[in-house]
Amino acid sequence: MKNKSILKLSFVALFAAIICAGCFLKIPLGPVPIVLQNALCILTGTLLGGILGGLPTALFLVAGLIGLPVYSGGSSGIGVWAGPTGGFLSGYLIGAVIAGFIAGKPSISQKQFSIKNLLRVSLAIFAGMTIIFVPGIFHFARWAAHNNKIPEGKTAFSYAMKACVIPFIPGFFIKIGLCIPVALKVRPMLAQYLFDEKTQVDKNEPEDLTEEVDID
Repeated sequence: MKNKSILKLSFVALFAAIICAGCFLKIPLGPVPIVLQNALCILTGTLLGGILGGLPTALFLVAGLIGLPVYSGGSSGIGVWAGPTGGFLSGYLIGAVIAGFIAGKPSISQKQFSIKNLLRVSLAIFAGMTIIFVPGIFHFARWAAHNNKIPEGKTAFSYAMKACVIPFIPGFFIKIGLCIPVALKVRPMLAQYLFDEKTQVDKNEPEDLTEEVDID
């Protein structure tokens, strides 16, 4: 049990490092760039499942908050949270936790393909990626209104939708399409080391078979 706890913490740290490493992968697109970190947060949440799935994202967010250059483009600090994309950071954590709870704890039995497992993982990733937009949109709208960034003739919400959602729809579905097969493949592998206490029965172990003998 102790070894499994150490392994869980190790994977949390590993996944947090992977999320942090994604900070330099971005495509500038107006005030809100296209980034890979959102997909990594949701993917790690889906892989680990439950509240454990949110820990890598939480660790990543804390690292950036204390000054490590792990946010998009190598940025860090409280100023990023106050900026136009600050709401998306909180969305990363909310989305990762929700994805983790929907996906549930991985199991070795998930090696066998099933429609139920496919739908569950797909829903987890889709819901997690979608939830990210909610705090992101509201924070951006408030930031735009406070800094007089709203174009004439537009509302804060419509401007936020145009800046934060519409340009990212194609990438949104591409990321989901990439994350689903990865999650389906990796989840049972993680379960073997982190969750399942009992290993599968060795196929070479002799089975207790009894033969019925007819005595005439």
